[in-house]
Amino acid sequence: MSTFTERRRTMREVLAGERCVSPGSVFDALSARMAEELGFDAVMLAGSVASLAVLGAPDLIVMTLTELAEQAHRICRATRLPLLVDADHGFGNALNVMRTVAELEHAGVAALSIEDTVLPRAFGEKTPQLVSLEEGVGKMRAALAGRRDPALVIAGRTGALGGAGTGEAVARAKAYEAAGVDAIFVVGVRTRAQLDAVSAAVRLPLIMGGGGPELSDAGYLASRRVRVRIPPHQPILAAVQAAYATLSAMRAGPGAAPLPTLAPDELMKRLTRDADYARWSGEFLGG
Repeated sequence: MSTFTERRRTMREVLAGERCVSPGSVFDALSARMAEELGFDAVMLAGSVASLAVLGAPDLIVMTLTELAEQAHRICRATRLPLLVDADHGFGNALNVMRTVAELEHAGVAALSIEDTVLPRAFGEKTPQLVSLEEGVGKMRAALAGRRDPALVIAGRTGALGGAGTGEAVARAKAYEAAGVDAIFVVGVRTRAQLDAVSAAVRLPLIMGGGGPELSDAGYLASRRVRVRIPPHQPILAAVQAAYATLSAMRAGPGAAPLPTLAPDELMKRLTRDADYARWSGEFLGG
């Protein structure tokens, strides 16, 4: 099993490379094992996905830092792949950001992002708002101050493209780069013009969330220093649909309807490391 620092170095190699990769969107230990078996370079735990997996709740920032860190730890324990975690707004102000970085670093994550959105939503707020640029910079500086392993990747995430516009996104990307973050995470990208503007303004590797038809070419994205493109978080939705269909068939009673496709024994044995446990049982339990 690789050390957490080694995984963080692997993530840094991805960011320093020439390719644009998409991490596997995972939500628990088994999904992380699947991504590893399938050959992904890295895995990601999104805030929305963690809220679904841990609480069965929508992405409304009702999950706590402790719950996020615990789920991240379970994933890190189950796989050798580097884990990127969406740490939302850092669960509070700049001091809370320091605590968030400490907890997620201790959990084993390889990279995390801190965003500049005002979260949770304020009373009467209809559309997402951004913290001031000064507060955003303060959060990035606090995240860096909270890091103990210098290999841990900290990405400054901005949601400015979603409402404030390209100019504001560029200004924030430049400010977060100057604060010392390791990568810029831009969400809400819809056009090449938007991505070109951000890419031209900074020299850091980019992590991109969103993307319309113009942004489906991995070669183009790589040429704009997009090193990580966040995919749609579909695996947990597929898992929910499969479990619901299976429970529905079971509830109808024996023979009422065939069960949906189930994971074969061989796949389950691989994912659960059955052979390792059998070997350990023989070695340590005498049977």
